[in-house]
Amino acid sequence: MVLRLQVIHTTFLHGVNRNRNALIFMEKRTLDNAKKGRYITILGLPQGMVKVQMIRLGISEGDRIFCLERLPGGTVVIQKNRQEIAMGYELARQILISEDL
Repeated sequence: MVLRLQVIHTTFLHGVNRNRNALIFMEKRTLDNAKKGRYITILGLPQGMVKVQMIRLGISEGDRIFCLERLPGGTVVIQKNRQEIAMGYELARQILISEDL
């Protein structure tokens, strides 16, 4: 894992209200590294049509979702409310997340 310094809007991180442009160290995590059975928060979606399609499915930045399953080949199955969505490895690699504790 690579640590990098980022300027981010921190109100999405675990509901903690911090300064709008706080400098923090954050581990770069993507959806392909999510652990089965854990809640995660979406921090970033890829730009373009992929982002539009994700929003159409009801998934946007700041949403809290559940990692339901990790299948062989890198496919990740997520759940939001009662909807289950399977994503391939290449797409999951582009989605930034934060694991909830």
